[in-house]
Amino acid sequence: MDSTSRTLAGSCTSGSDLACKSSVFYRSLMGVVQIMQRVILFSGVFAVLWAPAVQAAAQSPLKIGYINSQVIIAESPAAAAAQEQFRREMVPFESEMQALEGEISGLMAQYQAQQLTLTATARRIRQDEISLRQQAYQDRMAQIEAEATRRQQELVQPIMERINNIIQAIRSDSSYTFIFDVAGGGLIAADESFDLTSEVMQRLAAGAP
Repeated sequence: MDSTSRTLAGSCTSGSDLACKSSVFYRSLMGVVQIMQRVILFSGVFAVLWAPAVQAAAQSPLKIGYINSQVIIAESPAAAAAQEQFRREMVPFESEMQALEGEISGLMAQYQAQQLTLTATARRIRQDEISLRQQAYQDRMAQIEAEATRRQQELVQPIMERINNIIQAIRSDSSYTFIFDVAGGGLIAADESFDLTSEVMQRLAAGAP
């Protein structure tokens, strides 16, 4: 195997190592929705609740509650349905990437088997073809990643808005000054009587908007 062939084979996007790129990509797609759920909820809670809470704090006794967004998301049928839909929609993309992997793997195997019998010009032509296929693979993966991000945000955003609306309603109904999210890691210890997670989940299950 010449140096160019070794370089091609040593990449995560070529030859037998193509599977590593696809595997990492697919695992990240399946995990990103859970990460986005936590980020959107955590930022949304503070965006919705912080300003009214600061104003209320000057006018009424301090009242604090907290939620665990990870528990809410984990036990939300709507979130589970969104994640399952996202998974189904990613299956064709996974198949597409596997097909591209197969094409490049075949070209690599053929090149490695024949390179000793090829002229220098023929080797360069084969190497250029493999490089072009690798670049096309990477370009398509970037497109799919962008589409996956856009789609998972579409699926998750309505759920996050419902949860944030419920938290806002609880804050308003019970005159809470602050409602924190312990999933964010900023709360070290708290009285469980201040935990509003179950109430949020109950309202969510009851169909609160």
